[in-house]
Amino acid sequence: FISALKIEKVGHPFDTIKVRMQMSRSGTSSMKSLSSSFGGMGSLFRGMAAPLSASAIVNAIIFASYGASSRLWDTYVHPSSTHNNTQNDPWQKAFVCGSFAGFVQCLVICPTEHLKCRLQLQQQQLLLQQHTNANNQLLFRGPIHASTAIFKTHGILGIYRGFVSTFWREVPAIGAYFATYDIFKDHISTNIQQRTGQPHPWLVSALSGGLAGCFSWIMIYPIDVIKTRIQTAPMDAPPQTLKMIPVGTAIIQQHGWRSLFRGLSVTLFRAFPVNMIIFPVYEFTLLQIT
Repeated sequence: FISALKIEKVGHPFDTIKVRMQMSRSGTSSMKSLSSSFGGMGSLFRGMAAPLSASAIVNAIIFASYGASSRLWDTYVHPSSTHNNTQNDPWQKAFVCGSFAGFVQCLVICPTEHLKCRLQLQQQQLLLQQHTNANNQLLFRGPIHASTAIFKTHGILGIYRGFVSTFWREVPAIGAYFATYDIFKDHISTNIQQRTGQPHPWLVSALSGGLAGCFSWIMIYPIDVIKTRIQTAPMDAPPQTLKMIPVGTAIIQQHGWRSLFRGLSVTLFRAFPVNMIIFPVYEFTLLQIT
């Protein structure tokens, strides 16, 4: 729980920069994301309450769902896999069970990320409305105010806007996250053992977690860009304009295909150290409770 809170506090400013770069119409650099037009340095922590309150829950859901599905796999799939050599490919189990964990966490992470994205960008959107003489929308005071206001006007579907794109981001990403962690861990452990003669399990776990986190982000990053556009669109936007393919097509037509990877460097800069912490802490905790 404590490690999840610390990770969120350190990583949230980088996430804010990522979201602003994704929504930029003119290729906003990471340094420009610190400018006064966005509210200065303090604005990088805007919207942190929603993911901070859910971070420990999300991590618990991921690993609990992965553990439960792994036990089901061992009980019902592994005994019948002797004829197709599935047991010789443990990454298959990791990918399937990780994908299930990704689906379960969508139920929590979709609404929290929706609120987070709106709070991260609302100052910029208000300034744009003033510049264009548009009607100024009420600034949300925080995640509770935002969730209450959205629920009153758009119901539970408004809270869960972007669920489909969140699903297509989380399910393959978490599946690949656990599968590539096992693959990286096997290779790194073998190389370190050969070079040093010592196992160094915590170093292996940290490096494997960092690489797995970066790989999973690279794999699904364009979907994350599309999800951000959907979740930060006006709440009264027509539903047909909030589908993944039309939104992705519009981004490419307006800004080119490279815009689907805008903010990836900041994301990877954050992902590697964050995921270096997660797996060693998880494995250390398992050792203490078993």
